[in-house]
Amino acid sequence: MNNTNEIIVGLDIGTTKIACFIGQRSESGKVKILGYGKTESAGVDKGIVINVLDTSNSIKQAVKEASDRADVEVESVYVGVAGQHIRSSRNQGTVMIPPDHKLIQEDDLLKLIDTQYQTLLKPGEEIIHVLPQNYIIDGQELSTDISPVGVPGHELRANFHVVTGNTTNLEAIREAIRYANLKVEGVILEPVASSYAVLDDSDRNVGIALVDIGGGTTDIAIFTDNIIRHTSVLPLAGGVITNDIKESCQVMKNQAEALKTRFGNCLPQMVSENDFISIPVFKSHTPKEINMKTLASIISSRAKMILEQVDYEIKISEYGKQLIGGVVLTGGGSQLTNIKDLASYTLGIESRIGDPTIHLELENREELANGMYSTGIGLVLYGIEKAEYERARKPEPDPEPMPDPIEPTPVRPEPEEEVKQRRGGLFGGRKNKEEKKEKAPKGSGFISSVNDYLTKMFLENGNEKDE
Repeated sequence: MNNTNEIIVGLDIGTTKIACFIGQRSESGKVKILGYGKTESAGVDKGIVINVLDTSNSIKQAVKEASDRADVEVESVYVGVAGQHIRSSRNQGTVMIPPDHKLIQEDDLLKLIDTQYQTLLKPGEEIIHVLPQNYIIDGQELSTDISPVGVPGHELRANFHVVTGNTTNLEAIREAIRYANLKVEGVILEPVASSYAVLDDSDRNVGIALVDIGGGTTDIAIFTDNIIRHTSVLPLAGGVITNDIKESCQVMKNQAEALKTRFGNCLPQMVSENDFISIPVFKSHTPKEINMKTLASIISSRAKMILEQVDYEIKISEYGKQLIGGVVLTGGGSQLTNIKDLASYTLGIESRIGDPTIHLELENREELANGMYSTGIGLVLYGIEKAEYERARKPEPDPEPMPDPIEPTPVRPEPEEEVKQRRGGLFGGRKNKEEKKEKAPKGSGFISSVNDYLTKMFLENGNEKDE
């Protein structure tokens, strides 16, 4: 393997599944998933770890499967976080530029970011992300496509989108990972991670809303001008659809999930009233007949309710009219038949299904082209870009000093008697001359011997790394 390209591990702790992905930047420039593992989630409810030990056991299984496939020992992971405890707010910060700085330097920018970590929070909360929105230098707003680093000025001010989470819930995630004998490399909001998998720079720049419909939560991230403008986590997702099917059709939960994923449809008008499916309930009971149109009506009703909540979040974000790129749906819920059409109708915005493999090598795509893998793959992509960014920022080591020239060893003149004796020795004069020539010194000589978006996305993570 190319040792200059770090191997990164992403861990998606979801309500219905725990998935682990191991990846590395390949020679082609794309990312190769070396191995992945998935297991049923235990101890998690709506994105929150409730039972640390149960979740830790599930983590161990998923990580072992990925590790065995990749033939790589896993020591640390980037983990996604979601849940109803996630909050976001808008803050502002200001720093004065030192007189000896003729131009604004990166240290000034870091100092400005740090002011947000000193903001007074509600009890029991901690900061996950500090996301700069715009910069103001000496009262003049800077264009979003220009970095403040390198601009002359005396006062640097910025508006921030700050994402916070409940400390107890975040610590439960960290504890579950530690019990699995792993280290937390970084904690990333799940819609931010998913965006790395299904979006590219043109999507983020033109204006787009990412909607990740998982099992326990629906995560939203809105981008314009290559900047995250709004984030939100809704406690409604695919799990409520499954529960509705379970109760309405009076089937077991695993059967309800199978009905949803294999036969579900978000548009009842696309399903015939004469279509039925027969499923076994108990051994002693006759199979239950489920009307496919009724099933579609149940799914459509709940899916529409979820999308109406998404529509509300888009409207309160104040960026709804700037979403030229429309809406990208991802997560396991995005695999429901015709959900794209229902989303376009409900939101009044063009919608499409995101492909989590657009940044992967071709050989990985077919088996991973499912929206449920977006967060896990995105965590790997995030970690790779962060590692590359930090490596680029690291100063080059000073070159080793040139050694002093090798001085020739002086030859001591031999006494005349010694010369005469050697010339008359066993091997004759010619041999002795050759030996002297070989031993003569050879002389002296010398021994020869990233872009604005990443800055905005990674500067805030300086304090995230787990001790």
